Amino acid sequence: MATRKAAKKSAKKSSSKKTYATKSGKRSTTPPSKRWSSKVKTDSTKPSPGIFKKSAKAIAADLEKKSVSPKGPGQAMQMLSFYENRGGKNLSVERKKALEGAKKIIRKDEQSSKKSRVQSKAKKSKKKAA
Repeated sequence: MATRKAAKKSAKKSSSKKTYATKSGKRSTTPPSKRWSSKVKTDSTKPSPGIFKKSAKAIAADLEKKSVSPKGPGQAMQMLSFYENRGGKNLSVERKKALEGAKKIIRKDEQSSKKSRVQSKAKKSKKKAA
């Protein structure tokens, strides 16, 4: 009898892993110091507090500002992706839709700004040739 109980206890110990609390209150097997997002440190971008809780248009407009994304719309996309990846499973469906909508708006604005840059370069080269 004693050996059976000891065998059951050792089997339980080997299969259970230590878990750690997360911000959402759920449990994770990865310690906070080993999570990739905890190592990200940046001072180059400062989106306003609560921006990711607004509508898609408001998120896109705020992230496209030069004060928030000095390197342009590509940097805004990186911030959105980082926020989405860090939120992971804890983001609600409506939040994910808002973030995806903001990405679409930023992509659209990025493509139109690229077209305008190409057109302005073409105009400058025509003026030089003339």
